[in-house]
Amino acid sequence: MTAHILLIEDEPAIADTLLFALQREGYAVDWQRLARDGEAVLADAQLVILDVGLPDDSGFEVLKRLRRHSEVPVLMLTARADEIDRIVGLELGADDYVVKPFSPREVVARVRAILKRLQPRVADTATPGFEHDAAGRRIRYRGQWLVLTPSEYRLLALLLSAPGRVFSRAQLLDALGEAAEDSFERTIDSHVKSVRAKLRDIAAEADPIETHRGFGYALKGAG
Repeated sequence: MTAHILLIEDEPAIADTLLFALQREGYAVDWQRLARDGEAVLADAQLVILDVGLPDDSGFEVLKRLRRHSEVPVLMLTARADEIDRIVGLELGADDYVVKPFSPREVVARVRAILKRLQPRVADTATPGFEHDAAGRRIRYRGQWLVLTPSEYRLLALLLSAPGRVFSRAQLLDALGEAAEDSFERTIDSHVKSVRAKLRDIAAEADPIETHRGFGYALKGAG
């Protein structure tokens, strides 16, 4: 399946070079020059190449807004080699960082590496009804894509990674990337409750998430 890449870059010369290199590798690329235009078509992207210095907004601000509702991989482009810029981008949720001027082959290699780490994996043999598209960071249940928050996606993806294994609340919290607090049990329980509700909206009679009282949760395996 051809990966759909969204390129948000305002410099035509750079965009043309990247379009040629990425399309030659077989990727489908949608190029947008402005942040607002790129954000309008983000839903279809499996990976985003995002320039930090856009004319209508900062790439950091775009990434910050994106991470409120999506876990799509993001490769940042910048003309500044300052370490602080790389740190800010990575802390905001970027998957990788490339400094201009760069080799188009390097960008293609980094894109390939990111997508390889997130290869789609169908999990419905061990977990009936589920399909996990790791590259797109989305999960389908009984033929319907679930609308999940980033935390809900991470939680369900971890459960899908090992059907039948019981994950403690601490392990689940770590997967969510949230700080451990006194209320961490209620935080996980709240996320699980929300995921269960979304699964019941599709199949009211099913409850694939098992509660192990005093410890945590597991996803029912086959059989």
